[in-house]
Amino acid sequence: MNHSAPRYSVIGAGNGGKAMAAHLALMGFEVTLYNRTSEKIAAIQARGGITLESETPGGPSGFGHLACVTSDMKEAIENCDIVMIVTPAYAHSDIARKAASHLREGQIVILNPGRTLGAVEFNSILSKMDCPGGVTVAEAQTFIYASRSDGPTQARIFRIKDAVPLAALPATNTQKVLKALASAYPQFIDGGDVLQTGLNNIGAIFHPTISILNAGWIEATSGNFQFYLDGVTPTVARLMEVLDRERVTVASSVGVRAITAREWLKMAYNAEGDNLYEAIHNQPGYRGIQAPPTLIHRYITEEIPMSLVPMASLGNRYGVSVRGMESIIRLACIAHSTDYWHRGRKLNRLGIDHLSVSELTHFITGNSQH
Repeated sequence: MNHSAPRYSVIGAGNGGKAMAAHLALMGFEVTLYNRTSEKIAAIQARGGITLESETPGGPSGFGHLACVTSDMKEAIENCDIVMIVTPAYAHSDIARKAASHLREGQIVILNPGRTLGAVEFNSILSKMDCPGGVTVAEAQTFIYASRSDGPTQARIFRIKDAVPLAALPATNTQKVLKALASAYPQFIDGGDVLQTGLNNIGAIFHPTISILNAGWIEATSGNFQFYLDGVTPTVARLMEVLDRERVTVASSVGVRAITAREWLKMAYNAEGDNLYEAIHNQPGYRGIQAPPTLIHRYITEEIPMSLVPMASLGNRYGVSVRGMESIIRLACIAHSTDYWHRGRKLNRLGIDHLSVSELTHFITGNSQH
């Protein structure tokens, strides 16, 4: 064990958290794995680690021995340098509250991923909870692994992404975070700032819109159809383009040049078309991806409050019409008898609703002139 190497704590023992903890351990890092319910990690605790398999030739595989497996937050974060939070975004606020009194100066907390304004939410809770200063909060734009769980102490990695944008809050701390992560994750790259990572969240547009507009089909077939290929018809794609245009316009209202969904498909998958419908259908990676089996799924329960609500909230604050987003949010609220607006990351809950665009930019970037 390299004693100058950073010590990691992975918060959340779902598919992603298990894959990350096992991979970090196999790379030789000291790793603690935390989960709020102890039953879920009892088998890992008993074995002392996780068996990792890889779908890519030469990818990481073997038994990853963990230094500590716990459901005690204090134990999880008191002896680590970098805290990797790998949970659905709606758990971030609860984790921030539980972690606040145990964090200490110099530690780095990374949301994997932040969805939209995740680092802002996390940071605002830490400051309300009298967390000691000097803790750096950052967020990844997407999760670095495509992974699944093969059993209570097994994880499987399908793919490790080549480049994952990351930004700290404020952005003046991003280089420090990238440097701390580099020995384990050279894949993390400078994502600009957390408005850029959060507003380039394409899943916010794709996941809830396709799900809500295919509600009948999802419930009638338990998701037995190809989500992106069968679920995205010309009309669904047109509605997605409207929401995407709203997202890009919201971004430009706060000084961010966001990439369109079509540009993203071209950049990430080299898939092109004259419109979003064609571009999605020209993406071979979407073949075989099934729809969710039910509408009680993170495509709605996570993406609506943690991605679309903060985007629409920014639009409302800075004068952008977001009627498309508001329609999808409202339909989700009705479908689930849940006030996602109230639960979601609205600007007043994040403590930034009073900021002008230039004040917001200063808060996000850490630079006085932008």
